[in-house]
Amino acid sequence: MASLIQRVARQARLTFRGGRRASARRAPPAPEAPPPPQDFPERLRELQSLLSQVRAEDLNIVPREAAPQPHPPQPRALPPVTYMHICETDGFSLGVFLLRSGARIPLHDHPGMHGLLKVLYGTLRISCMDKLEAGGGPGPRAPPPEQRFEPPLQPREREAVRAGVLRSRAEYTRDSGPCVLTPQRDNLHQIDAVGGPAAFLDILAPPYDPDDGRDCHYYRVLEPVGAPQASGPAADLPREVWLLETPQAEDFWCEGEPYPGPKVVP
Repeated sequence: MASLIQRVARQARLTFRGGRRASARRAPPAPEAPPPPQDFPERLRELQSLLSQVRAEDLNIVPREAAPQPHPPQPRALPPVTYMHICETDGFSLGVFLLRSGARIPLHDHPGMHGLLKVLYGTLRISCMDKLEAGGGPGPRAPPPEQRFEPPLQPREREAVRAGVLRSRAEYTRDSGPCVLTPQRDNLHQIDAVGGPAAFLDILAPPYDPDDGRDCHYYRVLEPVGAPQASGPAADLPREVWLLETPQAEDFWCEGEPYPGPKVVP
């Protein structure tokens, strides 16, 4: 009988069939996801059901304890996040992200992609966002001239600020169902390990591919001057926010490590 993770991979292949790896030499300016087949919602529900069953022990992964902090601190001694590659096709990628205690995967996007995230151990706080389009056209909405931010922005930065919406902020554990993102909703998210190390199984469909317009972009949420402070993990959500694209944070990087689980052939 096929292992559970093998069944997950096969269902992912069925769900995201028709995905392709780019053959173009340059990326299009705005990637668009092809329309899904009629049975896509049913296939996606079946994939979510399988993912809900996956536990760390199914992948031979032992939950990790919080490591003691070195004295004095040694910057970049250990990566805050590591990745176990399981398999990848033209249509999807499958792997495991492992976060050290207190680690954060900064706010980032998934252009034209679906994603499913299932916690294997620990607790993750996931903040899901989207960009907002201008009311009179397809372009993103910029802040009004009188809007100020703290800290102040340089003129070039201000030109790049765009409106977004923080849709949800919730904590996920191994007993939670998958967190799902689509090209149209919850496409940006930030992931924080809460109270100790954590790990999650990750499906992206199709995989990132800069040559096909699916590069990963990082963002930060700006603090408007005079805006009321939200209280609590999900206060007043959804709510509008202002987003600024930024380079990858210096304190975030990800390195690979071997996958110890059952062999997977998608």
